[in-house]
Amino acid sequence: MDDSSPFHYPEPNRPDERALLRAGGADALADLLQQYQAPLERIVHFRLAPVLRSRIDPADVLQEAYFEISRRIQEYIDGVPVSFFVWIRQKTVQTLIDIQRNQLREKRDANREVLMALPSHGQTSSLSIASLLVDDMTSPSQAAVRVEEIQELQSALESMNETDREVLAMRHFEHLNNQQVAEVLGLSPTAASNRYIRAAAKLGEILKSLSSRHGSP
Repeated sequence: MDDSSPFHYPEPNRPDERALLRAGGADALADLLQQYQAPLERIVHFRLAPVLRSRIDPADVLQEAYFEISRRIQEYIDGVPVSFFVWIRQKTVQTLIDIQRNQLREKRDANREVLMALPSHGQTSSLSIASLLVDDMTSPSQAAVRVEEIQELQSALESMNETDREVLAMRHFEHLNNQQVAEVLGLSPTAASNRYIRAAAKLGEILKSLSSRHGSP
């Protein structure tokens, strides 16, 4: 996905955001969070572990994240060296990770394998990527086919470089632009762009192979 996607985020490096927060306080923060609510909801939905989607409401995650953002907003105002959107995204993803782990610990025995598989730093689960891709390719009536294809696709995605997979996830599923991806991962914009090109090509190969094995046109 390129930066011409119809799903647009507010411009990530607006120079007035830090000044707005410094001058406007809680009201300015509320206005900015409202502007970014749609992309944050999309990110939470994407990064929510499939096994927990019936138990965790993305709106609850955002509420918890907003509380943490409000509590720590002075950190950003004082000079955190990333754009405002990237900073609140990081806080939101960490909130989601914490909520998921707390949910799974309540039934540790039943969810031990899932708990161990949850990414510890927000790195995208290959299962989440596989599930969403296969959902787009199959119908609900093909449940057995979906399970098989998800397992195959997950295995193939695990063969990718972890950072390349994360770049792909942020560009393709979160619709972040290249500069935002670079900020999140601490890469140069050129390195982030090159990794995306490589990851997108690899994903194309994986999907083509999967399609041919299952006899899809």
